[in-house]
Amino acid sequence: MEKKDLWKINWDALGVSASLACAIHCAVLPLFLTTLPLFGINIIDNLQFELFMIALAFCIGTISLYHGWKKHHHNKWPLFIFSAGMLCLFAKEIWHQFHILLLIPAVLLIVGAHFYNYRLCRAAQHCHSDDCNH
Repeated sequence: MEKKDLWKINWDALGVSASLACAIHCAVLPLFLTTLPLFGINIIDNLQFELFMIALAFCIGTISLYHGWKKHHHNKWPLFIFSAGMLCLFAKEIWHQFHILLLIPAVLLIVGAHFYNYRLCRAAQHCHSDDCNH
């Protein structure tokens, strides 16, 4: 293994990890809501925190999917699926009464886009040749 391979980032794995971390955050957060005010932390309905998390997931996901599209499969569907998921995620911040109805498809679309991107990257024939440098 070359030295430059040690610093190579698997963007799909990072994107899926960020999406799963977001899903865990949304699922586990209610368990901690009752104890956080004891420590002076208020993230209940903290719009700035939620928008920061959405922006972070968007940045990591976009980089991940762009890499797969540009370097491997040239299929834009993962980008479209991811964008639909991100729109649902953003929409849940606007329409709070539909929080769960928008969160579930958002997570499924975002994780699905990364999984689809991963499958397309693995299926691309040039990715498995000896001269592949990415």
